[in-house]
Formats: sequence, C-alpha cells, structure tokens
Amino acid sequence: MKHIIILGDGMSDEPIAAYGGKTPLQMANKPHIDWLAKNGQSGLLKTVPESMHPGSEIANMAVLGYDVEKVFEGRGVLEAASMGVELQPGDLGLRCNLICIEDEKIKNHSAGHISNDEAAELIEFLDEKLGNDKVKFYPGVSYRHLLVIKRGVKDFACTPPHDVPGTSFASCLPQTKTEAAKETAELITDLILKSQELLENHPVNLKRKAAGKDPGNSIWPWSPGYKPAMPTLKEMYGIASAAVISAVDLIHGIGVYAGMKVIHVEGATGLYDTNYEGKAQAAVEALKENDFVYLHIEASDEAGHEGDVELKTKTIEYLDQRVVKYIIEETAKMEENVAIAILPDHPTPCALKTHTRDAVPFTIYQPGMQADAVEVYDEFDTRKGMHGTLQGDEFIRLFLKK
Repeated sequence: MKHIIILGDGMSDEPIAAYGGKTPLQMANKPHIDWLAKNGQSGLLKTVPESMHPGSEIANMAVLGYDVEKVFEGRGVLEAASMGVELQPGDLGLRCNLICIEDEKIKNHSAGHISNDEAAELIEFLDEKLGNDKVKFYPGVSYRHLLVIKRGVKDFACTPPHDVPGTSFASCLPQTKTEAAKETAELITDLILKSQELLENHPVNLKRKAAGKDPGNSIWPWSPGYKPAMPTLKEMYGIASAAVISAVDLIHGIGVYAGMKVIHVEGATGLYDTNYEGKAQAAVEALKENDFVYLHIEASDEAGHEGDVELKTKTIEYLDQRVVKYIIEETAKMEENVAIAILPDHPTPCALKTHTRDAVPFTIYQPGMQADAVEVYDEFDTRKGMHGTLQGDEFIRLFLKK
C-alpha cells in the first residue's frame, strides 16, 4: 500500500452569513473530493495544541504526527533547511517577511504578493546595507525570506504579520520575555526601522507604486528558533521513502528534517495561479518511486488571508478538478493500491483573515474500504465520520494502517 496526503492549506472556514451561512467548502463544486468522502472514512483532526500559535508550521508538522510541543523550533529554521542554509549552534533563524506598511499600519503581510525577482533585489540590497558578521539576510520566495542572527536569544515575542492587518506596526514590535533576549529584540526592532528607511524609495518600490501595486517597504522578522532535533518519518513510522511537493519553503523545510525528497514543480506559486496540473502530475510520478507523498497546495490559505470568499471557493474547485480528479484516476491504474487522504492543516476563515486552531475535517480513502455515513466533504458532514476527533499522531498512524 502506498499513501498520499493532499493538503489544502487553510481550506476549512466558518459559516459566512453573506453566503447563506455556508463555508467555501460547502459552496464549492468539488465532486471528486466529495467522492472520496462518500467512499471513504472521515473525522476531525485537532492539529494545534492550545499552548501554541495556529501557524502552518505547527499544523503541518502535527498532520505528520510530530509532537510539536517538543520538537518545534520556529518557522525560520524550517525555511532555512529548505533554502540549504546550514544553521550553526547559536544561530537564531527567523522568517523574514517583506510587508507593506501604509499610514504606519500593516496593510498586508505579503507586500502585495511581490514577485520573486523584485523581492530578491530588495533582500539582497538590505543584506548589503544591514548585513554584517552577526546579521545575514537570505532571499526566499515572494514575500517569504530568512534572517539569521548569530548568537541570538529567542526569548522574545514576535507577532506574525498575517495576524494583524490594519494594526499599527509600532504596537507589534518584538517584546522581550527575558533580560537575556533584550539585545536581540532591540536589534530586530532596529532592523525593521532601518529597513523602512532604506526600502521606501528603492527603485523596485517606486516602480511598484507607479504601477498601483503595494510596495515591500518593511521587513518583518518573526518565529525565532534554533536548528530542531526532528526524527525522520522512517524513524517514526518505518516509511522507507517519502517525497514532499509544495510551493512553500516552510513545507520543504519540514520535508528536509522529515527525511523526505523535496520535489520542485515549475510554475508552483503558492497562489490561485499555481501550476495545479504540474503538481498533480509530479505527485503521481513520485508515488511510483516512493511509499509516501505529501502534496501541499497553498492557494486557499492565501485567499483566506485576503478575506476573498469567492477566490477561496474557486481555489477549492481548482484543487478538486485539477489535482484530485487526476490523482484518483491515475492511482486507480497503479498495480499497488494507493490510500488517499485529504484535509487542511488549519482553518483560515475569510472573516478573520487569519488562522484558527479549530479541528479540521479529514477524509481517508482506500480502494475497497468500508465507507462511513459521510456524504460530502466539508466542516460539518465529516463530523458524522466514524473516526470522531483525533489528535497527536492518531491521524497519521490511522492513515498509514490503511
């Protein structure tokens, strides 16, 4: 038996009054995902412990069965692994967003979904101006970058920028938890303020503003941590070979530490315009050579952060018609049976424009399995599923048994 998880990031939501009290999952035309639910077994999965922030890094690690309260060391270090940046003892890694600030408030967390080339030019410029023996910037994908501080101390609070659109940036600057972290927190605040001075009139941003686009006029470092000690999937579950497919460095980084082969797909953007077909094809090819594939699709999460209900609904339909349909058809032709699971990592409600820690719906399908009472895949019908509400490593162990 081979296994594939199709992860629709942030796909679940809350009932939206303006749309008849329905969620995007309920509104979307998704016959293939619903077919999996009708012919499979479903339930809910609690992916975020009450003690932790409901970030994609926490939730995706939890889907894979990691005890996140023990092994999680911040988002930046996972992205460092994806980028091939080897952190040394004492190196503090942080996710470093390029964001847009307008009227002293955080307008968005993504600098208007700035392009890779534009962002790289800005980050390389900042590294030239602000980088030194202690501070180093690494360009990543779109608005997602890496800041490494040597001998940094992580005991300070950082606010994820996607949690606070419309909020004064000054009210969200790092807050120290210990005296030892004071110097590091003050350094990060200084880097944020200096970045704003340097980026405001950079040619990339002047061109973006002239085109009516949001500028990347500030950095926003967050989620600090050190190199984590994560066991591999082989060590935890005996999976001989595994692969991960995503457009997001964070997910690739989890894959690196999990011992998975990282597969890059041309045209994978993390947005609604991503190369859905290319990712689906890559997943099927990966299943021919690996026992386990983790296919991550980011688009619905980004639509949720934008508060765009219709776009979020469309991303779910794209997932259904351009990914799930193909995977169902192609895996049915394989000599070896393939178990398919579909779920989000966390909800990203359009009304809130940020993540919540509510349990997410999951469906597991295997050819010939006994189906439960669930008829369609959404946040509510899956509550009728035979597996109830799972947590910890219960989902992944259940899935791998199928």
